[in-house]
Amino acid sequence: MSPTNTTSPGAGEAGGTGTAAARPAPVLRLRDLGWTIGGATIVDAVSLDVREGEFLAFIGPNGAGKTSLFNLISGLNPATRGTVELDGRDITAQAAHARARRGLGRTFQTSSLWPGMTVADHVGLAAQAADGGSYRVWRRADTYPERVERVLDRTQLTHRAGTRADVLSHGEKRKLELAVLLVGEPRLMLLDEPMAGVSAEEVPALTELIRSLHREEGRTVLMVEHHMDILLDLADRLAVMHHGTLLALDTPKAVMADPTVQQAYLGEEL
Repeated sequence: MSPTNTTSPGAGEAGGTGTAAARPAPVLRLRDLGWTIGGATIVDAVSLDVREGEFLAFIGPNGAGKTSLFNLISGLNPATRGTVELDGRDITAQAAHARARRGLGRTFQTSSLWPGMTVADHVGLAAQAADGGSYRVWRRADTYPERVERVLDRTQLTHRAGTRADVLSHGEKRKLELAVLLVGEPRLMLLDEPMAGVSAEEVPALTELIRSLHREEGRTVLMVEHHMDILLDLADRLAVMHHGTLLALDTPKAVMADPTVQQAYLGEEL
C-alpha cells in the first residue's frame, strides 16, 4: 500500500507555474529510508518531504516504527538503506551531534535529565554543547546568562531556574527538555511523545508551548504522539506508520477518512 501526498503541501505553487523550478526545496527529505537489524526490518523504505515551517505528526500503534524512524532521521541509529537530506544536503552518514549542529534537534520518550542538576545548569550545559564544547567539562550556567534567561522565559521556567530536575513535575520536565533543545536554535524539531507522563492539568500549557514554537517562531516540527485530539489540532499533515512502512500521509481530515487506514486499524487505537 502506497501513502498518498508524500510531498509537502503547496509544492509547485510559487509563481503559480507548478514547475519543478518553482518548488521550494524541502527542509527534510527521506528517500527509501530503512533499517534492518538481525534480519528484522524495523523501518521499511520510507520516503517523504517536509517543507520549512510544517508540522508533521506521526501516528500508529506501539511497534509501528515511529521512534525508530526518528532515530534514523536524528542519526541515533545508522540507516541500512536510503538517504536523509537536510536542506538539500545528504546527511545520511553524519553522526547525531553533527546533525544537531546543522539545526536538527530531538527529544525522547523517556527523560534523560540529570536529577541533581538545576534547571538553569541544564540549559547552560546545552548551550555549551551547542557552541561545540564538551559535556565532560562543565563550566557554569552563568557562562551563558542571556541565553539561559531567554530560553527559560520562553519555556515558562524562569521561576524554576535554581530548582533541581528531580523535584520538577512531569510537565515541567518536558518543558525543560524543550528548553535544552531550544538553546541550540534548532530549525527542525523532532518531538517523541512529549506528553508522555504529563498530567491532564499540565497538557494544555505544554500543547500551547509547542504550538507557539511552530506557529509564532516558524519552526519545523515532527512529532510522535498518542493524543489524537492534540495532533488533529496541531498538525498540518499526519503520517501513519504500519509495521515499519508509511501507510498514509496527508491532511488530518483526509487520513482519518482514508478507508485503508480505517481497515488497518479497525479495532485498534491509533
